Amino acid sequence: MGFYTKDYLRNLSSSGLKGKRTFSSVLNESKKLTQFDIFLSHSYKDKQFIEGLFLELSDLGFTVYVDWIIDPHLSRSSVTKRTVDHIRNRMRQSKSLVYATSENASNSKWMPWELGFVDGKESRCSILPITDYESSSFKGQEFLSVYPYITKEGTKMIPHKKVLWINESVNKYVQLSDWLRGQSPTIH
Repeated sequence: MGFYTKDYLRNLSSSGLKGKRTFSSVLNESKKLTQFDIFLSHSYKDKQFIEGLFLELSDLGFTVYVDWIIDPHLSRSSVTKRTVDHIRNRMRQSKSLVYATSENASNSKWMPWELGFVDGKESRCSILPITDYESSSFKGQEFLSVYPYITKEGTKMIPHKKVLWINESVNKYVQLSDWLRGQSPTIH
């Protein structure tokens, strides 16, 4: 199983998608959206990784909401009721929430709130660990263990193609794209 590493995401953020698409081209496409596959919950302190993750998820065909990317007009320094209402609306416009967890996530005030809001609404929530090493083990805050986690791997048919998997356990999983359409992980 493979997790997203800090180095991998940092490199994507700085160099783009192997010359295919740049951050600004993906951004221009995404700003027009009003519905999203993924609301990407994260710590702003992980901005350098989140840009790369936004690019990767977009390149894999998912529509992704990141507040400071899609709605740069929102102010982090002066949060108002209007800001909160806007974020709630964006969560309602999203099929799922992906909780990008790192060392910084445990200090975020917004991430647990976002997770609770979406979990109470739809229960399509998953954890995406950002680790130092691809084959790291993942152990997040205790409340995160109740949610499935995301890994990236190839498929048996096309081993070099990146596919994201929703894992409830080592042998119970489903592709992220199928999970977004309502399928549950099954035992393999």
